Amino acid sequence: MQFFLDTANLAEMRAAKAWGLLDGVTTNPTLMAREGGDWRAVMQAICREVEGPVSLEAVGDTADELIAMGLDLVRNGPNVVVKIPMTPEGLKAVRVLRSKGVDTNVTLVFSPMQALLAAKAGASFISPFVGRLDGLSQDGMQLVADIMAILRNYAGMGMDARVIVASVRHPRHVAEAALMGAHVATVPFSVLRQMFDHPLTTAGLETFNKDWAALNG
Repeated sequence: MQFFLDTANLAEMRAAKAWGLLDGVTTNPTLMAREGGDWRAVMQAICREVEGPVSLEAVGDTADELIAMGLDLVRNGPNVVVKIPMTPEGLKAVRVLRSKGVDTNVTLVFSPMQALLAAKAGASFISPFVGRLDGLSQDGMQLVADIMAILRNYAGMGMDARVIVASVRHPRHVAEAALMGAHVATVPFSVLRQMFDHPLTTAGLETFNKDWAALNG
């Protein structure tokens, strides 16, 4: 499994990179606004910092608007993936962008049928939002399981989309996604940090440190 960081914060990216855990980044307008400053300069800095895919969001109501913005976004770096909403106009944009060699990430996916349509249209990545479904008392991880099953059914038949498990709320989402064989989990920095923690690890380290101090007087 690859780990993407869901952030626009360069310090968080550098920390994850130092741990060897940064395979890519996903952003959105909300995350970009949180950082402030010149949004294009921030995008370009992210693309320089991250070696893997960087998902930047295209905004628009029509395919033409999404295509135009997507083609503008890819100018920020060679690793840009254009995030496209799961709509009829969005999938039209996916088809055109794919024909131009632009990778896309179809976002706001909440059903297996939406994922199937996105894969059929030629999406490079599909992002099911598991936490938002859980918030509605639905099973977000079952959606991931269904999508993975559909993609396995048609492996080698032109639907080569990779699944990015998004809207991750806690480490258990990541563990379940890995057990299902999801290709990527995109996580907030806070969740990535939580994945290190276990009370038995903490207790064991405290014991080792105490005993080492005793050995050394």
